[in-house]
Amino acid sequence: MLSTLLIEDDLDLAGTVVQYLDIEDIRCDHASNGPAGLTLMEAGSYDVLLLDLNLPRMDGLGVCQRLRTRGDDTPVLMLTARDTLDDKLEGFRAGTDDYLVKPFELQELVARIHALAHRRSGQARQLRYADLVMNLSEHTVTRAGRTLRLSPTGWRLLETLLRAAPAAVSRRALEEAVWGDEPPDSNSLKVHLHNLRRAVDVPFATALVHTVSGYGFALRTPADETPDQS
Repeated sequence: MLSTLLIEDDLDLAGTVVQYLDIEDIRCDHASNGPAGLTLMEAGSYDVLLLDLNLPRMDGLGVCQRLRTRGDDTPVLMLTARDTLDDKLEGFRAGTDDYLVKPFELQELVARIHALAHRRSGQARQLRYADLVMNLSEHTVTRAGRTLRLSPTGWRLLETLLRAAPAAVSRRALEEAVWGDEPPDSNSLKVHLHNLRRAVDVPFATALVHTVSGYGFALRTPADETPDQS
Protein backbone atom coordinates (compact mmCIF):
# COMPACT_ATOMS: atom_id res chain seq x y z
CA MET A 1 0.00 0.00 0.00
CA LEU A 2 1.29 3.44 -0.90
CA SER A 3 1.66 5.90 1.95
CA THR A 4 1.02 9.62 1.47
CA LEU A 5 0.85 12.74 3.61
CA LEU A 6 -1.57 15.55 2.78
CA ILE A 7 -0.75 19.00 4.19
CA GLU A 8 -3.91 21.02 3.55
CA ASP A 9 -5.76 23.61 5.66
CA ASP A 10 -9.10 23.19 3.85
CA LEU A 11 -10.57 20.53 6.13
CA ASP A 12 -13.48 19.68 3.83
CA LEU A 13 -11.15 19.06 0.90
CA ALA A 14 -8.73 17.15 3.12
CA GLY A 15 -11.50 14.86 4.38
CA THR A 16 -12.66 14.15 0.84
CA VAL A 17 -9.13 13.35 -0.35
CA VAL A 18 -8.32 11.11 2.62
CA GLN A 19 -11.55 9.13 2.17
CA TYR A 20 -11.10 8.73 -1.59
CA LEU A 21 -7.49 7.63 -1.31
CA ASP A 22 -8.51 5.05 1.28
CA ILE A 23 -10.96 3.62 -1.27
CA GLU A 24 -8.07 3.49 -3.77
CA ASP A 25 -5.95 1.58 -1.21
CA ILE A 26 -3.65 4.54 -0.60
CA ARG A 27 -2.97 5.47 3.02
CA CYS A 28 -3.18 9.21 3.62
CA ASP A 29 -2.21 11.01 6.82
CA HIS A 30 -3.23 14.64 7.20
CA ALA A 31 -1.78 17.83 8.72
CA SER A 32 -3.47 21.22 8.54
CA ASN A 33 -0.39 23.48 8.61
CA GLY A 34 3.26 23.51 7.59
CA PRO A 35 4.98 22.91 10.95
CA ALA A 36 2.62 20.04 11.80
CA GLY A 37 3.32 18.48 8.42
CA LEU A 38 7.08 18.75 8.90
CA THR A 39 6.73 16.99 12.26
CA LEU A 40 4.90 14.08 10.59
CA MET A 41 7.51 13.95 7.83
CA GLU A 42 10.23 13.61 10.46
CA ALA A 43 8.36 10.85 12.30
CA GLY A 44 7.29 8.74 9.32
CA SER A 45 8.18 7.65 5.81
CA TYR A 46 5.93 8.56 2.89
CA ASP A 47 5.95 7.64 -0.78
CA VAL A 48 4.47 10.99 -1.88
CA LEU A 49 3.76 14.31 -0.17
CA LEU A 50 0.60 16.19 -1.23
CA LEU A 51 1.27 19.80 -0.36
CA ASP A 52 -1.06 22.78 -0.48
CA LEU A 53 0.69 25.98 -1.50
CA ASN A 54 -1.27 28.47 0.64
CA LEU A 55 -0.82 27.13 4.16
CA PRO A 56 -0.97 28.94 7.51
CA ARG A 57 2.21 29.49 9.55
CA MET A 58 4.50 28.21 6.76
CA ASP A 59 3.47 28.08 3.09
CA GLY A 60 4.01 25.13 0.78
CA LEU A 61 7.18 26.56 -0.74
CA GLY A 62 8.69 26.98 2.72
CA VAL A 63 7.79 23.41 3.66
CA CYS A 64 9.31 22.08 0.44
CA GLN A 65 12.50 24.10 0.87
CA ARG A 66 12.85 22.93 4.48
CA LEU A 67 12.49 19.28 3.42
CA ARG A 68 15.07 19.58 0.65
CA THR A 69 17.49 21.34 2.99
CA ARG A 70 17.13 18.44 5.39
CA GLY A 71 17.97 16.05 2.56
CA ASP A 72 14.44 14.61 2.28
CA ASP A 73 13.82 13.55 -1.32
CA THR A 74 10.17 12.48 -0.94
CA PRO A 75 8.32 13.38 -4.18
CA VAL A 76 6.17 16.49 -3.71
CA LEU A 77 2.91 17.09 -5.55
CA MET A 78 1.93 20.73 -5.04
CA LEU A 79 -1.79 21.47 -4.89
CA THR A 80 -2.58 25.07 -5.79
CA ALA A 81 -5.04 27.41 -7.45
CA ARG A 82 -2.10 29.32 -8.96
CA ASP A 83 -1.38 28.11 -12.46
CA THR A 84 0.90 30.72 -14.03
CA LEU A 85 4.29 29.71 -15.40
CA ASP A 86 6.09 31.90 -12.85
CA ASP A 87 4.26 30.18 -9.98
CA LYS A 88 5.22 26.75 -11.31
CA LEU A 89 8.85 27.72 -11.87
CA GLU A 90 9.08 29.07 -8.33
CA GLY A 91 7.76 25.76 -7.04
CA PHE A 92 10.17 23.69 -9.10
CA ARG A 93 13.07 25.79 -7.83
CA ALA A 94 11.94 25.03 -4.28
CA GLY A 95 12.02 21.29 -5.01
CA THR A 96 8.47 20.49 -6.13
CA ASP A 97 8.19 17.48 -8.45
CA ASP A 98 4.73 18.07 -9.94
CA TYR A 99 1.75 20.43 -9.86
CA LEU A 100 -1.99 19.80 -9.69
CA VAL A 101 -4.21 22.86 -10.10
CA LYS A 102 -7.34 23.21 -7.95
CA PRO A 103 -10.07 22.25 -8.44
CA PHE A 104 -8.91 18.81 -9.57
CA GLU A 105 -10.46 15.44 -10.28
CA LEU A 106 -9.70 12.82 -7.65
CA GLN A 107 -8.94 10.25 -10.35
CA GLU A 108 -6.19 12.51 -11.69
CA LEU A 109 -4.80 12.94 -8.17
CA VAL A 110 -4.51 9.16 -7.83
CA ALA A 111 -2.82 8.89 -11.23
CA ARG A 112 -0.27 11.58 -10.28
CA ILE A 113 0.46 9.84 -6.96
CA HIS A 114 1.14 6.53 -8.68
CA ALA A 115 3.32 8.22 -11.31
CA LEU A 116 5.46 9.99 -8.72
CA ALA A 117 5.81 6.90 -6.54
CA HIS A 118 6.77 4.77 -9.56
CA ARG A 119 9.27 7.35 -10.78
CA ARG A 120 10.96 7.38 -7.39
CA SER A 121 11.14 3.59 -7.07
CA GLY A 122 12.69 3.32 -10.52
CA GLN A 123 15.42 5.86 -9.87
CA ALA A 124 18.96 5.00 -8.92
CA ARG A 125 19.00 7.03 -5.74
CA GLN A 126 22.34 8.77 -6.16
CA LEU A 127 23.63 12.28 -5.67
CA ARG A 128 26.61 13.29 -7.81
CA TYR A 129 28.91 16.26 -8.06
CA ALA A 130 32.25 16.17 -9.89
CA ASP A 131 33.83 12.80 -8.98
CA LEU A 132 31.86 12.54 -5.73
CA VAL A 133 28.98 10.01 -5.62
CA MET A 134 26.57 9.40 -2.73
CA ASN A 135 24.42 6.29 -3.05
CA LEU A 136 21.36 6.86 -0.88
CA SER A 137 20.09 3.29 -1.22
CA GLU A 138 23.35 1.59 -0.26
CA HIS A 139 24.44 4.36 2.12
CA THR A 140 27.89 4.68 0.55
CA VAL A 141 30.02 7.60 -0.62
CA THR A 142 32.84 7.39 -3.14
CA ARG A 143 35.19 9.91 -4.69
CA ALA A 144 37.01 8.94 -7.87
CA GLY A 145 35.93 5.38 -7.11
CA ARG A 146 37.44 5.40 -3.63
CA THR A 147 35.10 4.70 -0.68
CA LEU A 148 34.93 7.45 1.93
CA ARG A 149 34.22 6.83 5.61
CA LEU A 150 31.82 9.36 7.14
CA SER A 151 30.19 9.76 10.52
CA PRO A 152 26.37 10.05 10.60
CA THR A 153 26.75 13.81 11.03
CA GLY A 154 29.25 13.99 8.20
CA TRP A 155 26.82 12.07 5.99
CA ARG A 156 23.99 14.55 6.65
CA LEU A 157 26.25 17.52 6.04
CA LEU A 158 27.57 16.10 2.78
CA GLU A 159 24.10 15.12 1.58
CA THR A 160 22.85 18.66 2.18
CA LEU A 161 25.81 20.16 0.34
CA LEU A 162 25.46 17.69 -2.55
CA ARG A 163 21.79 18.53 -3.05
CA ALA A 164 22.65 22.22 -3.38
CA ALA A 165 25.96 21.98 -5.27
CA PRO A 166 27.48 24.14 -6.56
CA ALA A 167 25.26 26.67 -4.73
CA ALA A 168 26.23 27.62 -1.19
CA VAL A 169 24.32 26.47 1.89
CA SER A 170 24.09 28.82 4.86
CA ARG A 171 25.45 27.86 8.26
CA ARG A 172 21.95 28.00 9.69
CA ALA A 173 20.55 25.69 7.00
CA LEU A 174 23.34 23.17 7.62
CA GLU A 175 22.68 23.25 11.36
CA GLU A 176 18.96 22.71 10.78
CA ALA A 177 19.64 19.81 8.41
CA VAL A 178 21.74 18.03 11.04
CA TRP A 179 20.34 19.11 14.39
CA GLY A 180 16.83 20.32 13.50
CA ASP A 181 15.42 23.00 15.78
CA GLU A 182 18.01 22.32 18.50
CA PRO A 183 21.16 24.09 17.24
CA PRO A 184 24.48 22.91 18.70
CA ASP A 185 27.11 25.03 20.36
CA SER A 186 28.92 27.40 18.02
CA ASN A 187 31.95 25.13 17.61
CA SER A 188 30.18 21.90 16.61
CA LEU A 189 29.56 22.76 12.96
CA LYS A 190 33.17 23.90 12.57
CA VAL A 191 34.50 20.62 13.99
CA HIS A 192 32.25 18.47 11.80
CA LEU A 193 33.09 20.45 8.66
CA HIS A 194 36.79 20.02 9.46
CA ASN A 195 36.29 16.25 9.68
CA LEU A 196 34.24 16.25 6.46
CA ARG A 197 37.04 18.08 4.65
CA ARG A 198 39.54 15.50 5.86
CA ALA A 199 37.41 12.70 4.44
CA VAL A 200 36.40 14.34 1.16
CA ASP A 201 39.40 16.53 0.27
CA VAL A 202 42.65 15.56 2.02
CA PRO A 203 43.37 12.39 0.02
CA PHE A 204 42.77 14.17 -3.31
CA ALA A 205 44.48 16.83 -5.36
CA THR A 206 41.41 19.08 -5.75
CA ALA A 207 39.39 20.34 -2.78
CA LEU A 208 35.60 20.29 -3.13
CA VAL A 209 34.43 21.61 0.26
CA HIS A 210 34.76 25.39 0.42
CA THR A 211 33.90 28.11 2.91
CA VAL A 212 31.81 30.96 1.51
CA SER A 213 32.85 33.97 3.53
CA GLY A 214 30.12 35.47 5.68
CA TYR A 215 27.54 32.91 4.58
CA GLY A 216 28.22 29.19 4.76
CA PHE A 217 29.73 26.37 2.73
CA ALA A 218 29.58 24.87 -0.74
CA LEU A 219 30.82 22.00 -2.87
CA ARG A 220 32.61 23.56 -5.84
CA THR A 221 35.21 22.63 -8.42
CA PRO A 222 37.84 25.17 -9.55
CA ALA A 223 35.55 26.10 -12.46
CA ASP A 224 32.82 27.09 -9.98
CA GLU A 225 35.00 28.94 -7.50
CA THR A 226 34.43 32.62 -6.68
CA PRO A 227 36.70 35.08 -4.83
CA ASP A 228 34.65 34.93 -1.59
CA GLN A 229 35.42 31.30 -0.80
CA SER A 230 38.31 29.25 0.50
